[in-house]
Amino acid sequence: MKKEELVAQMAEEAGITKTQAAKALSAMLQGIAGALKEKDGKVALVGFGTFVKVERKARQGVNPSTGAKIQIKASNVVRFRPGKQLKDDVG
Repeated sequence: MKKEELVAQMAEEAGITKTQAAKALSAMLQGIAGALKEKDGKVALVGFGTFVKVERKARQGVNPSTGAKIQIKASNVVRFRPGKQLKDDVG
């Protein structure tokens, strides 16, 4: 599903315009991103799942084209853990 399709579905189910649904979706995504930028970086949506910011440690990798060893810097990544309701709905 693409963003446009999600916006259309949200608008239909909520009885609002596509413009209002797009604004609501954008606000939600910005809110999640903003919360993940914080130090603890966690957003829990009960029944749906939890977004968690996790620090990935620096590590050594291999350049696949040359075989040379390279150093990969530490970085923050986002992980998603689905909630029970989502697992039940999909499963």
